Amino acid sequence: MRYKDRAGTLIVRETGQDKFLRFLYGRKAGRLLLRLLITRPVTRICACAFRARFSAAFIKGFVKKNSIDMSQYEERKYTSYNDFFTRRIREGQRPVDRSPNVLISPCDGKATAFKIDEDTRFSVKNTVYTVSSLLKSKELAAQFHGGTCVIIRLTVDDYHRYCYVDEGVKGENIYISGVFHTVNPAAAEHAPIYQENCREYTVIDTIHFGRMIHLEVGALLVGKIVNYHGAAYQTHRGEEKGRFEFGGSTVILLFQKNKVEISPDILMNSGDDCETIVKMGEEIGRCSEPHFTWESEASDRGESDPGF
Repeated sequence: MRYKDRAGTLIVRETGQDKFLRFLYGRKAGRLLLRLLITRPVTRICACAFRARFSAAFIKGFVKKNSIDMSQYEERKYTSYNDFFTRRIREGQRPVDRSPNVLISPCDGKATAFKIDEDTRFSVKNTVYTVSSLLKSKELAAQFHGGTCVIIRLTVDDYHRYCYVDEGVKGENIYISGVFHTVNPAAAEHAPIYQENCREYTVIDTIHFGRMIHLEVGALLVGKIVNYHGAAYQTHRGEEKGRFEFGGSTVILLFQKNKVEISPDILMNSGDDCETIVKMGEEIGRCSEPHFTWESEASDRGESDPGF
């Protein structure tokens, strides 16, 4: 895997997990095994095992193997592997940029950004996706032609809770059932993972970035996407939106045309087929319209001010 940190340092890392996933997706024997692993029954069995008390015995080895700095997290005894996986970070460890026109990362992870073309398509690892296939709605997808797609891939060592990126009003949570491919780039080279995996999204009308979509994608061994709030909820920048349970996973942000400008390092790295390491709350872009207000956007659609 190839990443760059925000200072531009290149990190090349090939783990045992990466090699195993390349076998699963790149070899015939691996693909036969994969058919079993991505099914819902297997995912449910794994979820039960990770919630069982005996699974807590694996935590210490996992922390050491992945060099996780536990001083960043709340100090407590974990009752299971999944309890550890959904651990909360200490207050102050993920400061949120409060500058109104700054687009923050909703989570820790490895970020890439892509242009959505006029046919609402974007390409990841030589696989072409359409926003309509991602959302299962051609009407909603049409609102994002010419816009921007930000993909933030979480790995098992990342903090697996995510937040809202701005003040706004959210719609209902739309769940789309699917399978459970890994979101590792090894899979992206062989399968359209984002439109095959289970996922959940909501439309959010934000103050500074207009109408956007916040979408969570479940992945290999992720049994559950947990979002906390329903329709008409007033969101706040940096407020926790939800969490993933065990496994890798991905958050996808979709923005309409001319609403955001993604940070140059993320754009450059994406063009070089390299992910950028980001942390929840830090800047990943800027508002394209510095004087944008919710009132002006709502007026265009004949809606009223939500009254923040």
